[in-house]
Amino acid sequence: MARTKSSQTKETSRVEFFSDGVFAIAITLLVLELIQILHSDKETDLLTTCLHHWQSFLAFFIGFTTILICWINHHVAFEFIHKVDTRFLWVNGFLLFVVTLTPFPTAVLAEYLQKESTIATAFFGFNYLLISIAANGICSYAYNHHLVAEEDRIYFNSYRLIYRYAIYYTVFAFFFCFISTWVSIGLYMILFILFATPKNLTSRLEKIRTSKRNKQKIKKIVHDEDSTKA
Repeated sequence: MARTKSSQTKETSRVEFFSDGVFAIAITLLVLELIQILHSDKETDLLTTCLHHWQSFLAFFIGFTTILICWINHHVAFEFIHKVDTRFLWVNGFLLFVVTLTPFPTAVLAEYLQKESTIATAFFGFNYLLISIAANGICSYAYNHHLVAEEDRIYFNSYRLIYRYAIYYTVFAFFFCFISTWVSIGLYMILFILFATPKNLTSRLEKIRTSKRNKQKIKKIVHDEDSTKA
């Protein structure tokens, strides 16, 4: 039996509501790492304790920003995805799995940033690589299996491509952490800025791709005219 548009919208909304709940839980778990520092040394005053555990606050900020930006991009993707199937639920579930896992590498980064900065950053960076792969998986599956409305496919294809490029970027940042920890963290900060507004990033990419398509059309027209004259 064919599903009506209203039933498809309801099904998509359920996926979004469930995903939002997972994002909310994951982002809440991050604060547990900060609470633990209060029990680390009860004889030290509060200000000294906080300053001594500055890396925990840095890791919390990075982890919070990671999950928040991931949620923003997930929300934007579902503005174009108008229906789902069973396999898509598993693909979306993989992203939720990685998001739920994020507080753990964040805790590792906070605990070992000074002790073993290279390994801690690599551990955390690998989580970014998984996020990029999961986000690309959602968009690629939705695009390839026509879960996106036909009128949005051209734009959504550009949206899908930014996550494919993100995989290459996170692989580069991951291996760079073995050269410089802080430069690698800086690369992740740049990633935050770029994906904080995914629609703007997609629009820029779409303008570039449109410009290339127009140039190719002009070249083809000129080539056809030259062939006709010859």
